[in-house]
Amino acid sequence: MMSQQQQAAPPDAATDPASAAPQDIAAETAEDAPSSQTPPDTPADGESGSTSDGGSAHDPGDATDGSADDSGHDTGGDDANAPADGAGEPCDDWPLATRIEALLLTSDRPLSTGRLGELLGIESKGQARRIKEAIAELNEAYEQTGRSFRVEQIAGGWQFYTVESLGPLMTRLHTQRQSSRLSQAAMETLSIIAYRQPILRAEIEAIRGVACGEVLRGLMERRLVKIVGRAEELGRP
Repeated sequence: MMSQQQQAAPPDAATDPASAAPQDIAAETAEDAPSSQTPPDTPADGESGSTSDGGSAHDPGDATDGSADDSGHDTGGDDANAPADGAGEPCDDWPLATRIEALLLTSDRPLSTGRLGELLGIESKGQARRIKEAIAELNEAYEQTGRSFRVEQIAGGWQFYTVESLGPLMTRLHTQRQSSRLSQAAMETLSIIAYRQPILRAEIEAIRGVACGEVLRGLMERRLVKIVGRAEELGRP
Protein backbone atom coordinates (compact mmCIF):
# COMPACT_ATOMS: atom_id res chain seq x y z
CA MET A 1 0.00 0.00 0.00
CA MET A 2 1.48 3.37 -0.98
CA SER A 3 1.42 6.66 0.91
CA GLN A 4 -1.54 8.95 0.32
CA GLN A 5 0.78 11.91 -0.46
CA GLN A 6 2.52 10.08 -3.30
CA GLN A 7 1.06 9.68 -6.81
CA ALA A 8 0.54 6.23 -8.28
CA ALA A 9 3.49 4.95 -10.29
CA PRO A 10 3.16 3.89 -13.97
CA PRO A 11 2.43 0.24 -14.51
CA ASP A 12 5.92 -0.57 -15.76
CA ALA A 13 7.55 1.10 -12.78
CA ALA A 14 5.33 -0.75 -10.34
CA THR A 15 6.46 -4.12 -11.72
CA ASP A 16 10.16 -3.25 -11.72
CA PRO A 17 11.61 -3.68 -8.21
CA ALA A 18 14.75 -1.76 -9.12
CA SER A 19 12.84 1.37 -10.06
CA ALA A 20 10.50 1.34 -7.08
CA ALA A 21 11.03 4.04 -4.45
CA PRO A 22 12.40 2.93 -1.09
CA GLN A 23 9.28 4.05 0.69
CA ASP A 24 7.15 1.96 -1.74
CA ILE A 25 9.19 -1.12 -0.99
CA ALA A 26 8.90 -0.53 2.72
CA ALA A 27 5.16 -0.14 2.36
CA GLU A 28 4.58 -3.56 0.72
CA THR A 29 2.17 -5.77 2.54
CA ALA A 30 3.01 -9.18 3.92
CA GLU A 31 1.33 -10.94 0.96
CA ASP A 32 3.67 -9.23 -1.58
CA ALA A 33 6.83 -10.03 0.41
CA PRO A 34 9.00 -12.99 -0.84
CA SER A 35 8.13 -16.32 0.68
CA SER A 36 11.77 -16.90 1.71
CA GLN A 37 11.57 -14.08 4.24
CA THR A 38 9.78 -14.94 7.42
CA PRO A 39 8.62 -12.33 9.84
CA PRO A 40 10.62 -12.21 13.07
CA ASP A 41 9.20 -13.99 16.03
CA THR A 42 7.07 -11.71 18.11
CA PRO A 43 8.02 -12.01 21.74
CA ALA A 44 5.28 -12.95 24.09
CA ASP A 45 3.98 -10.58 26.69
CA GLY A 46 6.53 -10.11 29.44
CA GLU A 47 9.41 -11.56 27.32
CA SER A 48 12.19 -9.51 25.77
CA GLY A 49 13.12 -10.01 22.13
CA SER A 50 16.72 -10.18 20.93
CA THR A 51 18.20 -7.84 18.36
CA SER A 52 20.45 -8.79 15.47
CA ASP A 53 23.62 -7.64 17.27
CA GLY A 54 23.00 -9.75 20.34
CA GLY A 55 21.55 -7.00 22.51
CA SER A 56 18.16 -7.30 24.10
CA ALA A 57 15.27 -4.93 23.50
CA HIS A 58 13.21 -3.92 26.46
CA ASP A 59 10.19 -1.83 27.18
CA PRO A 60 11.16 1.79 28.08
CA GLY A 61 8.50 1.71 30.72
CA ASP A 62 10.42 -1.00 32.62
CA ALA A 63 13.30 1.35 33.55
CA THR A 64 14.22 1.11 37.21
CA ASP A 65 15.88 4.50 37.64
CA GLY A 66 12.57 6.34 37.63
CA SER A 67 8.89 5.86 36.95
CA ALA A 68 6.52 7.75 34.70
CA ASP A 69 2.94 8.58 35.51
CA ASP A 70 0.01 8.45 33.13
CA SER A 71 0.73 12.00 31.89
CA GLY A 72 4.24 10.99 30.71
CA HIS A 73 6.13 13.02 33.34
CA ASP A 74 9.03 11.36 35.08
CA THR A 75 8.46 11.15 38.81
CA GLY A 76 12.18 10.93 39.46
CA GLY A 77 12.35 7.61 41.28
CA ASP A 78 14.02 8.03 44.67
CA ASP A 79 14.35 11.82 44.18
CA ALA A 80 10.58 12.20 44.41
CA ASN A 81 10.73 11.59 48.15
CA ALA A 82 13.52 14.13 48.72
CA PRO A 83 12.50 17.18 50.84
CA ALA A 84 11.98 20.46 49.04
CA ASP A 85 14.59 23.19 49.36
CA GLY A 86 14.00 25.44 52.33
CA ALA A 87 11.71 22.94 54.08
CA GLY A 88 11.76 22.85 57.86
CA GLU A 89 12.75 25.52 60.35
CA PRO A 90 15.76 27.62 59.33
CA CYS A 91 18.58 27.93 61.88
CA ASP A 92 16.92 25.24 63.99
CA ASP A 93 20.21 24.68 65.84
CA TRP A 94 19.40 27.91 67.75
CA PRO A 95 16.67 28.03 70.43
CA LEU A 96 13.30 29.32 69.26
CA ALA A 97 13.42 32.22 71.72
CA THR A 98 16.76 33.36 70.34
CA ARG A 99 15.50 33.29 66.77
CA ILE A 100 12.42 35.32 67.69
CA GLU A 101 14.63 37.85 69.49
CA ALA A 102 16.81 38.22 66.37
CA LEU A 103 13.79 38.86 64.15
CA LEU A 104 12.28 41.45 66.49
CA LEU A 105 15.60 43.27 66.92
CA THR A 106 16.12 43.68 63.17
CA SER A 107 12.53 44.49 62.19
CA ASP A 108 11.49 48.13 61.83
CA ARG A 109 7.84 47.32 62.50
CA PRO A 110 5.82 45.01 64.78
CA LEU A 111 5.60 41.38 63.66
CA SER A 112 2.40 39.44 64.12
CA THR A 113 2.30 35.87 65.41
CA GLY A 114 1.47 34.57 61.95
CA ARG A 115 4.32 36.49 60.35
CA LEU A 116 6.77 35.19 62.95
CA GLY A 117 5.58 31.64 62.32
CA GLU A 118 6.04 32.10 58.58
CA LEU A 119 9.57 33.45 58.95
CA LEU A 120 10.53 30.76 61.44
CA GLY A 121 9.05 27.94 59.34
CA ILE A 122 6.80 26.72 62.16
CA GLU A 123 3.80 24.58 61.24
CA SER A 124 0.41 26.22 61.73
CA LYS A 125 -0.65 23.59 64.24
CA GLY A 126 0.43 24.84 67.67
CA GLN A 127 2.23 27.81 66.10
CA ALA A 128 0.75 30.52 68.35
CA ARG A 129 1.37 28.47 71.50
CA ARG A 130 5.04 27.87 70.70
CA ILE A 131 5.69 31.52 69.86
CA LYS A 132 3.98 32.84 72.98
CA GLU A 133 5.87 30.39 75.19
CA ALA A 134 9.19 31.47 73.63
CA ILE A 135 8.37 35.16 74.11
CA ALA A 136 7.41 34.50 77.73
CA GLU A 137 10.79 32.82 78.14
CA LEU A 138 12.50 35.92 76.73
CA ASN A 139 10.65 38.31 79.04
CA GLU A 140 11.47 36.13 82.03
CA ALA A 141 15.16 36.23 81.13
CA TYR A 142 15.01 40.01 80.67
CA GLU A 143 13.37 40.45 84.07
CA GLN A 144 15.88 38.23 85.83
CA THR A 145 18.83 40.13 84.34
CA GLY A 146 17.31 43.58 84.99
CA ARG A 147 16.86 44.64 81.36
CA SER A 148 14.99 47.87 80.58
CA PHE A 149 12.84 46.40 77.81
CA ARG A 150 10.30 43.67 77.22
CA VAL A 151 8.61 42.06 74.23
CA GLU A 152 4.97 43.14 74.16
CA GLN A 153 2.08 42.59 71.75
CA ILE A 154 0.27 45.79 70.82
CA ALA A 155 -2.18 46.17 67.93
CA GLY A 156 -1.62 42.57 66.87
CA GLY A 157 2.17 42.80 66.56
CA TRP A 158 5.15 41.89 68.77
CA GLN A 159 7.80 44.54 69.39
CA PHE A 160 10.38 45.64 71.95
CA TYR A 161 9.20 48.30 74.40
CA THR A 162 10.83 49.95 77.40
CA VAL A 163 9.36 49.10 80.77
CA GLU A 164 6.68 51.40 82.11
CA SER A 165 8.73 52.56 85.09
CA LEU A 166 11.17 54.29 82.70
CA GLY A 167 8.39 56.34 81.10
CA PRO A 168 9.34 59.70 82.72
CA LEU A 169 12.88 59.40 81.35
CA MET A 170 11.58 58.69 77.83
CA THR A 171 9.16 61.61 78.07
CA ARG A 172 11.99 63.96 79.01
CA LEU A 173 14.04 62.79 76.02
CA HIS A 174 11.26 63.32 73.48
CA THR A 175 10.10 66.60 75.02
CA GLN A 176 13.57 68.11 74.71
CA ARG A 177 13.76 66.96 71.11
CA GLN A 178 10.42 68.53 70.22
CA SER A 179 11.07 71.79 72.07
CA SER A 180 14.32 72.52 70.23
CA ARG A 181 14.13 75.08 67.45
CA LEU A 182 13.91 74.07 63.84
CA SER A 183 16.99 74.49 61.72
CA GLN A 184 17.06 76.65 58.62
CA ALA A 185 16.94 73.56 56.39
CA ALA A 186 13.94 72.20 58.31
CA MET A 187 12.11 75.53 57.97
CA GLU A 188 12.74 75.62 54.22
CA THR A 189 11.58 72.05 53.76
CA LEU A 190 8.48 72.60 55.89
CA SER A 191 7.61 75.73 53.90
CA ILE A 192 7.86 73.87 50.60
CA ILE A 193 5.64 71.09 51.91
CA ALA A 194 3.07 73.60 53.22
CA TYR A 195 2.77 75.35 49.84
CA ARG A 196 3.03 72.37 47.52
CA GLN A 197 1.40 69.54 49.49
CA PRO A 198 1.01 66.75 48.65
CA ILE A 199 4.53 66.59 47.31
CA LEU A 200 7.13 63.92 46.67
CA ARG A 201 10.52 63.82 48.33
CA ALA A 202 12.17 64.00 44.91
CA GLU A 203 10.30 67.21 44.16
CA ILE A 204 11.42 68.77 47.45
CA GLU A 205 15.02 67.86 46.73
CA ALA A 206 14.70 69.27 43.20
CA ILE A 207 13.49 72.60 44.60
CA ARG A 208 16.11 72.84 47.38
CA GLY A 209 18.91 71.27 45.37
CA VAL A 210 20.09 69.06 48.26
CA ALA A 211 19.08 65.76 49.86
CA CYS A 212 16.25 66.08 52.39
CA GLY A 213 16.09 62.63 53.95
CA GLU A 214 17.34 63.53 57.43
CA VAL A 215 15.35 66.77 57.48
CA LEU A 216 12.13 64.99 56.59
CA ARG A 217 12.81 62.34 59.21
CA GLY A 218 13.20 65.01 61.87
CA LEU A 219 9.95 66.69 60.81
CA MET A 220 8.13 63.37 60.96
CA GLU A 221 9.48 62.71 64.47
CA ARG A 222 8.04 66.06 65.52
CA ARG A 223 4.79 65.05 63.82
CA LEU A 224 4.85 68.16 61.65
CA VAL A 225 4.60 66.16 58.42
CA LYS A 226 3.41 62.67 57.57
CA ILE A 227 3.19 60.25 54.66
CA VAL A 228 -0.30 60.26 53.18
CA GLY A 229 0.02 57.73 50.34
CA ARG A 230 1.71 56.91 47.06
CA ALA A 231 1.68 58.88 43.83
CA GLU A 232 -0.01 57.53 40.70
CA GLU A 233 3.26 57.51 38.81
CA LEU A 234 5.75 54.99 37.51
CA GLY A 235 7.18 53.09 40.45
CA ARG A 236 4.49 54.34 42.85
CA PRO A 237 6.81 56.69 44.85
